Amino acid sequence: MTDSLALDGRGPLHEQIRRAVCAPIISGAWPPGRRVPSEHELMALFGASRMTVNRAMRTLADDGLIVRRRRTGSVVAAATGDRAVMSIGSIRATVEAGDQTYSYESLARRHARASDDSAGRFKIAAGTPLLNLSCRHFAGGRPTALEDHWINLAAVPEASDEPFDKTPPGEWLAARLPWPKSQYVVTALNAGAAMAKLLDLAPGTACLKIDRRSWRNGVPAAFVTTLYPGTGHALTGEVAPP
Repeated sequence: MTDSLALDGRGPLHEQIRRAVCAPIISGAWPPGRRVPSEHELMALFGASRMTVNRAMRTLADDGLIVRRRRTGSVVAAATGDRAVMSIGSIRATVEAGDQTYSYESLARRHARASDDSAGRFKIAAGTPLLNLSCRHFAGGRPTALEDHWINLAAVPEASDEPFDKTPPGEWLAARLPWPKSQYVVTALNAGAAMAKLLDLAPGTACLKIDRRSWRNGVPAAFVTTLYPGTGHALTGEVAPP
């Protein structure tokens, strides 16, 4: 069972072990109920201490990916209960579904370190390396959305070398977060002068704001704010079984 597990060489050993065990779970290779390698098996495979392996397994349990059992061993967790599902498709797909031509413009790209304020909001350590990206999306040549992305380079280090001059950050991230656990907060606001200018609106126009936080293997990975003109944009939702 442990033959396919491998460390990726990035970061602390307990995080590498967590990602190694997490990978077959999120890919579906290990279905719910399947036994997870024991701590002793993982210690032998990775040459790690029991404390290190225990920390990795505890995090997986806290994330709801495994169920730890004292005598019978850990198993892959099964989803329980109903869950709310909100469908927010890619901006490109939404535009093209309306038979309009999609285009994208990168407005800014900069590296930064998480301040105390952003660390608290994003639930990461202060000083964590971040990549900030601002961009604008167009439908038929007219601005249709603004996005402000913060990517946690500790979780998605490959973003550091991506220019994002042609590929929108959302699409790039979607290809690299195979099981994106996300949280959404939807609010309304009136466009200020700078925002109105970028969206080609009159100042004070009602707009829709969506804040989204996504995780990669249990680690906060991306934080994005998307702004839409209030007219012409809708969200859909449903309650679905696990």
